Amino acid sequence: MDAVLWVVLAVALAIGEAFTATFLIIFFAVGALAAAGAAALGAPVLVQAIVFAVVSALSVGAIRPIIVKHQRSAAESGETPFGLEALEGASATVLEEVDTDHGLVKIDGELWQARVMDHTEKYQPGQRVRVVKVKGATAIVWRDDMPNI
Repeated sequence: MDAVLWVVLAVALAIGEAFTATFLIIFFAVGALAAAGAAALGAPVLVQAIVFAVVSALSVGAIRPIIVKHQRSAAESGETPFGLEALEGASATVLEEVDTDHGLVKIDGELWQARVMDHTEKYQPGQRVRVVKVKGATAIVWRDDMPNI
């Protein structure tokens, strides 16, 4: 019976983790599964609780730092950015007027939908802009004050 309770707790914790972005609660679910295993082997409740605590603590201490390290952006970790992250900060040329509703820019030879970061701004074809952020397939841009080289 104890094993079933631990499994129910593990499932509840795993479901709880699905509603967070912390990658913390899942390690307690792992501890609960380990305690369920101990209960299935006939361990007393005190040993089950110790197994839960030890496995949860070891999981948090050993695995969570690895996950957190891999979640950091390239800028935060000092690595070379790639993919969409590499576009942030890139210079672009406006091909079609860019405002809050529509626009088209060319970034490193690729055409991208664009929107202005500041809703009071509009950029005309031929203007240089800088990519502030990429949201899906749309570049959020701001005027580029850097001179053309």
